[in-house]
Amino acid sequence: MTTPDSTAPDSSLPAAARPCATPADLFARLRSLGVDVTTHEHEAVFTVEESRHLRGLLPGWHSKNLFLRNKKGQAWLVVCEEERRVDLKALGDLLGAGRLSFGSPDRLMEALGVTPGSVTPFAIINDDARQVTIVLDADMMRHGTLHFHPLVNTMTTAIEPAGLLGFIASCGHEPHIVDLDPVTLPAEDAPAGG
Repeated sequence: MTTPDSTAPDSSLPAAARPCATPADLFARLRSLGVDVTTHEHEAVFTVEESRHLRGLLPGWHSKNLFLRNKKGQAWLVVCEEERRVDLKALGDLLGAGRLSFGSPDRLMEALGVTPGSVTPFAIINDDARQVTIVLDADMMRHGTLHFHPLVNTMTTAIEPAGLLGFIASCGHEPHIVDLDPVTLPAEDAPAGG
């Protein structure tokens, strides 16, 4: 007779109610999958604008990560190229989600175990309950190296698209790779925060 492992996280609990993965846990998972990554440490950055000065050090595609929810409380993590301006109404229609709005910091912590400024597809490691639907920008996934925070905003990790997909699958999620061109606003029409 075997007994349950008391050190394993209870996946029925929201991320905020159980120990969340650390960057070290994330890197160990990636190593176990044979996924090569490179990580750079830097000062804390909270927005795409604040992180622009790192571009020369980190060649490749950089993202913005939108934690969204609808009126029914369903959550999405939309990962897109950093310059893309997304029309949330059109995105909700495209995803069949209805009206979408940004999730609160409390909901973000509850679902993905990270704080604003550290939102990343790597946070799916904390979504054992599979509450969050992950959406990846198809254009971004066709290119080379991608950059994301490894659960904290004081580091940036470079990963290839195939490695990201393998990691997401290892967390029990199936990402939706979506052409976001139909929901992209021209830069001059983009609302603040969009």
